[in-house]
This record gives sequence, structure tokens and C-alpha cells, in this order.
Amino acid sequence: MGITEEEERFIRKETTLYVKNVSKTFGSNRALSGINLMIKPGEIHGLLGQNGCGKSTLIKILSGYHVPDPGGALWINGTQVTLPLPPGEFTKYGMSFVHQDLGLVNDLTVTENWAMNEIALTNNMRMDWNAVKADALKIFAKYNVSIDPDEEVANIGPMQRAMLAILRAVEDIHRNKATMEQHRGLLVLDEPTVFLPRTEVDTLFDLVRRIAQEGISVMFVSHDLDEVMELTDAFTVLRDGKNGGSGSTAVASKDQIIEMILGKKLNAYHVDTKDAEVFQRQEPVLRVEELMGNIVRGAKFSAHRGEVLGITGLIGSGFEEIPYLLFGAVKGATGVMEFQGKRQDMSRYSPRKAVEDRLALIPADRKTMGGAATLQVTENIMMQSLRHYRPHFLNFKKLREKSLDLISNYEIVPADPELEFGQLSGGNAQKVLLAKWIQENPDLLILHEPTQGIDIGARQAIYRLIEKTVKELGMTVICSSSDYEQLEQICDRVLIFVQGRIVSELVGAEITKDRITKLCYETALGA
Repeated sequence: MGITEEEERFIRKETTLYVKNVSKTFGSNRALSGINLMIKPGEIHGLLGQNGCGKSTLIKILSGYHVPDPGGALWINGTQVTLPLPPGEFTKYGMSFVHQDLGLVNDLTVTENWAMNEIALTNNMRMDWNAVKADALKIFAKYNVSIDPDEEVANIGPMQRAMLAILRAVEDIHRNKATMEQHRGLLVLDEPTVFLPRTEVDTLFDLVRRIAQEGISVMFVSHDLDEVMELTDAFTVLRDGKNGGSGSTAVASKDQIIEMILGKKLNAYHVDTKDAEVFQRQEPVLRVEELMGNIVRGAKFSAHRGEVLGITGLIGSGFEEIPYLLFGAVKGATGVMEFQGKRQDMSRYSPRKAVEDRLALIPADRKTMGGAATLQVTENIMMQSLRHYRPHFLNFKKLREKSLDLISNYEIVPADPELEFGQLSGGNAQKVLLAKWIQENPDLLILHEPTQGIDIGARQAIYRLIEKTVKELGMTVICSSSDYEQLEQICDRVLIFVQGRIVSELVGAEITKDRITKLCYETALGA
């Protein structure tokens, strides 16, 4: 592709990544159409867009996994690179990738994981493991990261796993001498924070900033717009496979970026919350007393029919334990739950009993704990309802018909009942789980981080489903979430946990993101 001398000089001196007119077609589907993207040296650049906008396709072209259509051009560290890139070739150009699953092997030690990429790329099976361990410890010390090199990855925390994967990727960049002579390189982080609590996200961001200060550029892919605005210097939006906009993060407003992502203005979603007096006149359907868990200490609260009750706090405060205690997935040390007039000893409660009592739980880890990733959408969406279709044997025709109705009603995309559940985006996987439980009309729906890792458009759909559930079915909803903006949008009442105890309650108009944040941090610091 022809470029001017001036453009060539700019690319060579001022860019780490320069993508021009890159497209990709799958059959009759145009996944990318004429994408342009520029990342400068040492810049943290956000890549944004809804699921299906083309972000993953672009990343797979950069990694050599996908072959782009003819006509596009790519420059890395100022040098034009012939497309398509052979798989694994990206390492020669100083690029490294950290995907959402982090690419770690849980059964291996930290040291063994540290050497995995080198083994894969060099076929070197005669490793000096003492040297590998020393190398890992040297890099950990440089970035003030504490990870035991002899520990199995399965036994270290989510934060340490993310840091291990990122520092391993940075070290892969450093091994490229040509890249380091220019003090350049590109680290691609694809949704690295999706399973991290907010307090640990801040620590990870500090690490990313230090990496960028060394001259390595970072492409940061995330659905969390607040994270992008906090961390990045610039951003590019993809929408329907095309460029939807770009700019400086410091200059653009959140509303402007949302409009680029969706292609239209979006009014913040708000459920019509009910006045506190409405519930005070009702008998609670749920009463919990003296509930004790691993962190929770003597929790006492109630919930009413048709209420959306939010539960929150800082990570580690105990709020995240409540969904699993209520459902019997985590045994309470002590505590009594009275639900619909029945009293339950929480030290003996079980998920089987919870389902019998018409409770439903959708956990934060929706694809491992909420559903079966390798089973079809139909099998997941009908899992709780099989008893209705088998007087003597399963009626697969009726199962499929019902699943197709649910897929249509819940706007699950793609509308393919035979697709593996694990292949769905976060938002569509969540819709499957909501459909799976709501068709059983439970009396209490318990949600843990219901929109974690879900794009802005899909979040609105999830909020509408929650509101519809409450209004039409009169269901009680408990939402345990660290997303304070989400709680402001959907909750009638919010309980705030600090060190395992409820310390504050907000009702109706009192529920704002700023107010929740203030109470969570102030009460935690004063505890």
C-alpha cells in the first residue's frame, strides 16, 4: 500500500503499531472493514467496542491466528511487516499477548510457567531451572511483585496470576534485542481485569503504568469504560467491524465514548425504585439472622417481595460471600434464614434444598460455576427444567422448541441452540443463565456480579431483564456487586459491608455511586 514520505517518516519515528485499511471476511460476513489504528511508543491505548465489533478478530490478525483480506498494511516499531503474519512470528517484532484466560497451566509451578513460552518457541527441553527461577525472581523484584516461584499456579491468587502472565509477556518482549534497542515493544492485554476485585485492579494498573514508562506500548482491551478512562492515554473504538471513533482519553467524556461505541446517545438506565415506605408496610419474604461465614460476622437483614436489594462493600468485606451462604453453596457457621415462612439452619442448608425452596443463584463465574461450557446452549438453558419433559423419557423435540422460544425472548445471539455455551460472549451467557432460572419462576433470584465482563450495550439488556423479572413476576432480587454505578441504577435498597458486618443502609434516592463509594471507603478506614 502506497504512503507518502512524510507518513513513512512519522510511522518510523512516532509509532509502535500502525494499522492501515485492515479487513477480514469470514464467508459472507465482513468482520473487519478498513480498520485504522495507531499506538505511540510508551502509550497505553484502549481498544473498545461491544461484543462482535471486531476487537478479537483484529487481535488475532496481529498474533497471526487470522489471515486478513488483501489490501491492508501493518507497521510494527516503525518497520512494515508483510501480512499475513505467520503464527508465533509476532515475537520477532516485539509483540506479546496476555489473554483473558492468562495462558497459565495451574498444575505447573510459577517457574515452569515462566519458561513455557521459551520452550514453545525454541523447542528447548533442556532447561536450566535454577537459571529460570533466578530470572523470574529478578523480574519480580524489579517490579516489586511478590510471587513464590516454587508454588503451583493453582495455589496463588488471581492478582498474582495476572501479574505473572503480564511480566512473562514483558520478558518475552525484552528478549527481542532489536525491539529493545529502540526501547519499544507492544504488550496486548485482552480483558486482564475481568476476574479481579477492584482493589487489586488498582495494583495491576500501577504495574501496567511502570511497564509503559519503560517505553513499551500497551493495548488495553476492556469492556469497563471506567477502567479505560482511568488507565489509558488514548483510545480507539470499533463498531460493527469499522472504526467508530478515537481520541485522547483525557479530552473525551464518558458519554462521548459511549456514543462512539453504540452509534447513538444512551441515557443512563434507571429502574423506578420504590419508596422505602412501600416495603415498610409489607412483611419481609426473607429474614436472615446471625449469619456467620468465613468473613461474614452476624449478618442480619431482610428483603421484600418485588424488591431489588443490593449488597456491596470493598473486596474482602464479606458482601461477596452472601450469595453463596444464602444458597447453601458455602456452609454458614451459624445463622437462621426464614424464607416464605420456613426457618432454615444455615449450617445445614444445601443448594438442593435451596432449589426446592425456590431460590436461584447466578454466580459471578458464569461459564464455570453457572453453566457447563462444553454443553450446548439448549442443554444449559433447559438444565433446571428437565423434569417437565420426561414422564418416562426426555422429549427432545419439546426441549428444543422451548429453548428456541427462550433464545428469542431473551435475545440471545447467536440464536443457535446447538452452539457450545462456552463460545458465547459474557452478556449472552448471562442471558442464558437468566432464562434457565427465571423460567422456573423462583421466589428469590440471587445475583453475584451480574454484569462483570459485559459490554455497555449488553448491560442495559441485563438491567431490563432484571426489572421485568421484578415487575411481572413479583420476584425478590438480591444483587451482590462491586459495581456501585450498577447498584445505583437498579436497586431499591443497598446494604454496605465492612469487615464482615453491615454498617450502612441506603434507600431510594440515597443510592448514588458517589454515596456508596464514600461509605465503603470511609467506614472501612474508620473500622
